[in-house]
Amino acid sequence: MGLNTRIIVHIMGLLLLCNGSFMLLAAFTSGICQDGATLDITLAAIVTMLFGVMAMFYTRGHKKEVKRKEGYIVVTFGWIIMSISGTLPYLFSGAIPSFTNAFFETISGYTTTGASILDDIESLPEGILLWRSLTHWIGGMGIIVLAIAILPLLGIGGMQLFAAEAPGPAGDKLHPRITDTAKRLWLIYFGYTVAETLLLKLAGMSFFDAINHSLATLSTGGFSTKNASLAYWNNQPLVQYIVILFMILAGSNFVLSYFAFTGKVQRILKDEEFKYYLSFLVLFTILAALVVYFRAEVPVSNFHPMVWGEGESAFRHALFQVVAVVTTTGFVTADFTGWTPFLTVFFFGLMFLGGSAGSTAGGIKVMRHILIIKNGILEFKRTLHSNAIIPVRYNSKTVTEHIVYNIIAFFVLYMLLFIIGSLFLGFLGLDFISAIGGSASSLGNVGPALGDLNPVSNYNSLPNLGKWWCGFLMLLGRLELFTVLILLTPYFWKRI
Repeated sequence: MGLNTRIIVHIMGLLLLCNGSFMLLAAFTSGICQDGATLDITLAAIVTMLFGVMAMFYTRGHKKEVKRKEGYIVVTFGWIIMSISGTLPYLFSGAIPSFTNAFFETISGYTTTGASILDDIESLPEGILLWRSLTHWIGGMGIIVLAIAILPLLGIGGMQLFAAEAPGPAGDKLHPRITDTAKRLWLIYFGYTVAETLLLKLAGMSFFDAINHSLATLSTGGFSTKNASLAYWNNQPLVQYIVILFMILAGSNFVLSYFAFTGKVQRILKDEEFKYYLSFLVLFTILAALVVYFRAEVPVSNFHPMVWGEGESAFRHALFQVVAVVTTTGFVTADFTGWTPFLTVFFFGLMFLGGSAGSTAGGIKVMRHILIIKNGILEFKRTLHSNAIIPVRYNSKTVTEHIVYNIIAFFVLYMLLFIIGSLFLGFLGLDFISAIGGSASSLGNVGPALGDLNPVSNYNSLPNLGKWWCGFLMLLGRLELFTVLILLTPYFWKRI
């Protein structure tokens, strides 16, 4: 059977309409702020929506069925199409005149990586800054999850899209109907965003800064409206603690948030991944805080000065950076690569951890690490008792061998791609530290890296080919490898 290309193009048109609608929101903000970019952003929105309408109009007679193959194509190319159209506000306004740089900034936004090529963020018009944050927010919960909440209105089922967009090991569902699941996820996502915005406003942020940082936090993105990121508020600890709280929520499984709101607290307390997730954050924070308090020197940077002799300051900055890297949010309050060599290696390792499955975080994910470690330990028992059947258990349930093999394959492939990514960046001229840091950060959707790509720098120094390569790694990481790589196999395109 051949591909249903008409439905693919039709859904692309729908995504472009969604993208253009968000651009209009940025244009409206631009008009209120009178930043001079209103017409440019509006034109970008019109062009985007025009292409969307044309795509939907010319494929209106499509067969309303999305199979697995179409799902993978829509998700991967949907992200690419959204990223290409998302460059228009930057290009039309002149905020980022280079298409390569504009595409890098946009795909970094949609994949919630937060790596930037901008040298002076604060000079950008407010409408552009909001659009930049909105790319995070759209990509955070997934443009495809947004689409499947709308697709039934068009008579199209969305199960295959959801499976392709969220191919991780988590199998929890909030509701038997996939559309209702998407709507509930988006409601929680939206609610958290509003709550954080209000709290940050009350804590002393301007409303504009509050909403931008909320959009970036809940998506675990990391784009800030300030050149110094959250270090701009180093003298306002409450602001940083609020951001920490919502980074932790964003890095946890959103299904657990649904359970909390419906009174099923026991489901949360019994969740194995959540317990490990919080335990890791506590353990790593204590370790980092002790090293910062007793060993770190005051970093020489453009950030606001911090009093490292105070325990609260050491704890807060250690906690902030641990949570930001583990959840792959990428906000920074200081250059953690300037603390000690030990902490530089420590945070590099955390780039591979990732948040929970079912969260907006990137990385390998805590659940996969748990199952890999459990399976590794059980191999010792299997060696001693070769005839015994000893299954891996998770949340008191047996994990099938298929899932275990899938997770091991994912881990091996992830590490292989990290090595290939590092080699290619080294081939382009980056030094060893910058190459491995850039590869790990891009693949894990973290943002700040090491070396020349450290937290107080940006990715503008990368050669153009390096920017495209890192953008490809970001897409691989955001869609959890298989969704993208399967399109590169000859078998996928064979007619069956």
